[in-house]
Amino acid sequence: MSSKVTIVTGIQVESTSTPATNSAISAGLSVTDVRKDYPTPAEPLVVLRGVSFSLAAGERVAIVGPSGSGKSTLLNILGTLDEPTAGQVTLDGVNPFSLRSKALAKFRSEKIGFVFQDHHLLPQCTALENVLVSRLAFGNVSDADAARGSELLKDVGLEGRATHLPAELSGGERQRVAIARALMNRPRLLLCDEPTGNLDTRTGQAIGELLIRLATESQAILVAVTHSPALASMFPRQMGMVDGRLT
Repeated sequence: MSSKVTIVTGIQVESTSTPATNSAISAGLSVTDVRKDYPTPAEPLVVLRGVSFSLAAGERVAIVGPSGSGKSTLLNILGTLDEPTAGQVTLDGVNPFSLRSKALAKFRSEKIGFVFQDHHLLPQCTALENVLVSRLAFGNVSDADAARGSELLKDVGLEGRATHLPAELSGGERQRVAIARALMNRPRLLLCDEPTGNLDTRTGQAIGELLIRLATESQAILVAVTHSPALASMFPRQMGMVDGRLT
């Protein structure tokens, strides 16, 4: 099979005739009696106290609670950025914490997408380049990847902004780019940490609706932690967190 190398907005793109495909395996998230303690000079600081729940492909849940209740710690564990002290998390039947570091990094890149309160876009890269950055972990970016990135920008309403730098975009537009980037690898689990926290009410409403629509269309599991009652009300399922426990 012949191939060629071109340049798309500064990122090397390898052209092939075989687009990336996704596994047909349905995702399921299972969290069983998860605890998280941090050592202190006196006694362990207990942040999560036996959290359990499960979600099937396409399910959406908002987790609400006061600061310090353990919401972000739980999200970090679901995203494999932190490891539980006890309990088990499985996604697609795999316990990611049983994997070696390289396999864990691959699992995270392939299975999990993140949307944070701050967009964390690379300021020197265009909107399209920022979306495509998540593909670099798998090697060169293909023509199919570039086409998907462009399609995702269209899906989030930024079809005409692909070559704009983050400084040339509004706050809501930057967060839309971050959502497109999170969806680039077709994650089975989409995690959002206060995704509308830096936005005004109207823009936050639009971003919340966009997240839910795109997650539903892709059948990704969507978990968002938020202080916003308006965002939480958009989700068909809500859970509260108080003192490290889900209510």
